[in-house]
Amino acid sequence: MKKTKHITVMAAFIAIGVLGASFLWFPTGVARAYPIQHAINVISAVILGPLPTVIIAFGIGLIRNLLGLGTLLAFPGGMAGALLAGFFYRYKQKTRVAVIGELIGTSILGSLLSVPVAHLLMGQSVAVFAFVPGFFISSVTGALLATLILSRLKPSKWQQYFR
Repeated sequence: MKKTKHITVMAAFIAIGVLGASFLWFPTGVARAYPIQHAINVISAVILGPLPTVIIAFGIGLIRNLLGLGTLLAFPGGMAGALLAGFFYRYKQKTRVAVIGELIGTSILGSLLSVPVAHLLMGQSVAVFAFVPGFFISSVTGALLATLILSRLKPSKWQQYFR
């Protein structure tokens, strides 16, 4: 039963991420900001942990690309932030630590991983830190949204189902 709940919540997060990407995005230089992705990374890191969060980020990126709502940069940016948010939260059990993981994972690691993706798969030559400002703005906006949402959730309600 616990696995079914996890998969159902993961599917719901993926659906919210894909729908949110179609409604809420803004240009940030060489990339586009999709703050809902980053909000979901932080929320799912707190509720589900690192591996499900990475799977959710991959699923959102895959569906967005299949629907033409995103670029290949969704994979390194979203998945790196998801991984660090999940690990950071697992280590300290504090939302703000998950937010820091999301910010570092997306804006630093995701940016660095996006350079070869942009060059090899998209045919674009960009500087090493070209994605940092856009990815940072996107992840900060999403992390603030996640912090607001998580502050309204009562941990006792969801922890009994997922921990």
